[in-house]
Amino acid sequence: MRDFTEIWSYLAAGPLVWLTATLVAYLLADALAARLGRPPLANPVAGAVVLLALLLWATGTGYDTYFEGAQFVHFLLGPATVCLAVPLWAHRATVRRAALPIVAALLAGSLTAIAAALALGHALGLSPDMLATLAPKSTTAPVALGISQSLGGSPTLTAVLVVLTGMIGAVVITPLMNALRITDWRARGLAVGVAAHGIGTARALQVNPQAGAFAGIGMALNAIATALLAPWMLAFFL
Repeated sequence: MRDFTEIWSYLAAGPLVWLTATLVAYLLADALAARLGRPPLANPVAGAVVLLALLLWATGTGYDTYFEGAQFVHFLLGPATVCLAVPLWAHRATVRRAALPIVAALLAGSLTAIAAALALGHALGLSPDMLATLAPKSTTAPVALGISQSLGGSPTLTAVLVVLTGMIGAVVITPLMNALRITDWRARGLAVGVAAHGIGTARALQVNPQAGAFAGIGMALNAIATALLAPWMLAFFL
């Protein structure tokens, strides 16, 4: 046992160990989801989080140590933000033709997501910095972290909330849309993109290509809307 501890201490000091662990955890979780037929509850991101949490707990590794090794994934959030323009450009003609309903749905979804989080936090007596942390929870991680930091919130906690929001959205979106009898793949995709950002968009792509395309559009537009609306709405609740 002592030999294993010494070997692990040596390996954990390397910067690539936790990056590798992150990628392996996701691949294992994705393989399990595929084996199960990709049901809503078998979310690869949730599975990877559980595996990594167990590994960190078992090895007694702190988050700072983990992040130091896996920060390349965090770096990739920057290019990912730029890539949000790709679905908008690829489907610009569709967006132009359906501009009015898209804008209406975007404003309804974005305003509801921000207002619901701030209203609940305000009712529970959360501090201004915690409200700033909550406000951008429904937008994609790269944008949400920037908004949270600019408003005086905690980007680290915002990242946790963003992931939780995306995982919940990815799990409930298909059963919810079926229960509401919403069959238009454009509407389904746009809704999940606005409400559950990248994780929800990945789920939409698995269900239907058109839904995935509109989810990407919703995610990109909601990032812009949240960046513009969150500061004003936070000021209203303070």
